[in-house]
Amino acid sequence: MTDTNNKHIQILYEDTSLVVITKPGGLLSVPGRGADKQDCVTTRLQALFPKMIAQPSVHRLDMYTSGLMVVAITKEAHRHLSIQFENRSVKKEYTAVLEGKPTGASGEIQLPFRVDLDNRPIQIHDPIHGKMGITFWQKIRCQKTRTRVKFTPITGRTHQLRVHAAHTLGLGCPIVGDSLYGSGKDGDQMMLHASYLEFSHPDTGHVLNFTSAAPF
Repeated sequence: MTDTNNKHIQILYEDTSLVVITKPGGLLSVPGRGADKQDCVTTRLQALFPKMIAQPSVHRLDMYTSGLMVVAITKEAHRHLSIQFENRSVKKEYTAVLEGKPTGASGEIQLPFRVDLDNRPIQIHDPIHGKMGITFWQKIRCQKTRTRVKFTPITGRTHQLRVHAAHTLGLGCPIVGDSLYGSGKDGDQMMLHASYLEFSHPDTGHVLNFTSAAPF
């Protein structure tokens, strides 16, 4: 299993309203159920920023996804940032390494899916009851039996990039290290990294953008 005690949050930007960090893979974004799942981005930042609100998260990354996150400190910032995510005005890009070689050089994936009620948290394709997920993708380069790609999600569904990469109606190439949709084992490094984040500052309206190189 990944040792989160040796996984450090890197703070890229901070002010009185918000914090931008890079989350290491293997660390939860928010607390989970049980005493053993309280170590996360939220609790670590609340220890560093005592004035941070009780529920500061405006978006999440899967536990084994690494990369950029913005976290609110104040209620006002939380409200403004949440609206930006809901309105899809936040720009996000991810770098991933896939098992195999997808057909084509770029494209758009539209795939409706929902949680498998009998096997949570697995998401399954469901053209009737599922909600549409939309992702643009672009091939960066091939690496022997693997392919490095850039994902630009338009919607922000749970496990969206992982499902869109792995499903045969998507790219048919799971993300390397993905233990739910690929051949990875629980605790493996998943090669999915939030590499670009752009949003408007809730106080000033100024556009802030951040980049983070993938650690793989």
